[in-house]
Amino acid sequence: MSVDRTPGPDRYAVAGQPVAHSRSPFIHARFAELTGERIAYGRLPCPLDGFAETVRAFAAGGARGCNVTVPFKFEAPALAAGLTPRAALAQAVNTLRFDASGWQGDNTDGAGLVADIGRHAGVAIEGAELLLIGAGGAAAGVLGPLLEARPRRLVVANRSPERAAALVQRHAELAARAGVVLQACALAECGHGFGIVVNGTAASLAGAGVPVSAAVLAPGALALDMMYGPAARAFLDWAREHGAAGRDGLGMLVEQAAESFAFWRGVRPPTEPVLAALRAAVAAGTPA
Repeated sequence: MSVDRTPGPDRYAVAGQPVAHSRSPFIHARFAELTGERIAYGRLPCPLDGFAETVRAFAAGGARGCNVTVPFKFEAPALAAGLTPRAALAQAVNTLRFDASGWQGDNTDGAGLVADIGRHAGVAIEGAELLLIGAGGAAAGVLGPLLEARPRRLVVANRSPERAAALVQRHAELAARAGVVLQACALAECGHGFGIVVNGTAASLAGAGVPVSAAVLAPGALALDMMYGPAARAFLDWAREHGAAGRDGLGMLVEQAAESFAFWRGVRPPTEPVLAALRAAVAAGTPA
């Protein structure tokens, strides 16, 4: 009897807490189908005090990489021997590649957000007035790419203005090179009339209310929550009630996943059919 010695698919996962709801396995399975890449992608729940140990054990078992989600994006850089420039600037990692010569870390969130706003929402960032709500791992990951897209002005608003100011200071040189007015403020001091408002806070996950006044929205503004599904519903309802175009984070999720896939595999998958399939699955209530 012959023995099948064909190696199994390369293994990846999304690491975080919680991850049971994650749509990343759905997305990467379809990327694999569309590109012919042999991968198996699952979920890696990590204890709050055991992220590094869990990921190291996953890699020791022969895995090739993982995505990192809340609340571990600020812990993940310490596991990498090298960081891409955008991950180093963010000081947050959402993608690890387990290279034999040393793990490599990237942050694909910002590239995913910029691609979704321009490609899927059809809104130009260049020259826009943009408000980024939050200064945690999500906001840190997207600020650099948003600046590189050259809005006229970008304001980072946070419950703790000192944290927003620190994030702005770290990105000041990039903002100057891009010709962007970059500012930090408290949530109650955002100003008004932004054409693009991005919610990068954890308020959606906690079921809290929208943390800023509706005055921040210019007529017809794009209001995007990085979350999706029930977690984003309150923000989207708020946006629409005040004349803005509400958008959830599904497009960003697919686009950042494509960046991760390319970082791991050297192949860039198409995103449009995957986003369409994902939206249909979410609308139908298909389990993650």
